[in-house]
Amino acid sequence: MILDLLRKRFSVRRFRDQPVPDDVLHEILDAGRLSPSGGNEQPWLFGVVTDPALIAQIAEAARGQMWIAKAPLLIVLCVTIVTDERGGRDIQVHRYPEYADIITQMDKGLYSALNQEEHQTKIAGAHMALAALERGVGSCWVSRFEVRRVAELLHLPEGTIPAEILVLGYPEEVRKPAGKKSLDEVVFDNTFE
Repeated sequence: MILDLLRKRFSVRRFRDQPVPDDVLHEILDAGRLSPSGGNEQPWLFGVVTDPALIAQIAEAARGQMWIAKAPLLIVLCVTIVTDERGGRDIQVHRYPEYADIITQMDKGLYSALNQEEHQTKIAGAHMALAALERGVGSCWVSRFEVRRVAELLHLPEGTIPAEILVLGYPEEVRKPAGKKSLDEVVFDNTFE
């Protein structure tokens, strides 16, 4: 059951020296491919990185988090920016009408960088992390990295940027998951007050 998986999941930062088999990797990637996306755009590319030298360079670009360099596998979740001509800013204009003028006049590059969250790679990444866990592969989510540097390292095409990095491998040790808040602390009914 999915709740059983979620209850034992923890962020893995120490990995065994063991590659993830191709069939397991395929299942992980397929879980991402099957994820929902707004308007069924599927605006993603999943960069599979297994080259140790490239992983080390990405670790450097991730603020020197060298534990990443010891992982056998990275999946870099990349988004293809939805162009303004296809309504790329419409979602945010409708969500924040009080900022419509700022949103519509913001530099395209800056807007695309700040808006990458709306392209839903996080849903695909969460599905991948769960599919990995189901097969005994641990993961850790990395958001803090130099986007342009990682894009250069991966030779990404124009208009595609790395949004998140999923670090994967077999855990060196099994740990107790971090404590989570109770339902009472995170749920409210109808209105907050």
